Amino acid sequence: MASIKPLQDRIIVKRFESEEKTASGIIIPDSAKEKPMEGEVIAVGPGRTYDNGNKMEMTVKVGDRVLFAKYAGTEIKFDGQEFLIMREDDILGVIAK
Repeated sequence: MASIKPLQDRIIVKRFESEEKTASGIIIPDSAKEKPMEGEVIAVGPGRTYDNGNKMEMTVKVGDRVLFAKYAGTEIKFDGQEFLIMREDDILGVIAK
């Protein structure tokens, strides 16, 4: 199986599935579902290297549950699954377990 290794300060996120029903039990059709703005970090790049040689370390790690902006990142398909690839700056926060 192939894998993706993000470069610099990019991360790969697997978006969580959206809810199928409302709290009252009404089934939501696919066309009306909003894409969730949270997911799990699948892969992390090594961090950005600045022109002066200093390296910015990544603050998120594989397995973190994160929140991100609604239109953050680029959707990609890999091995039949959908992922988002985004910069670490697009992460709004890490959800504590």
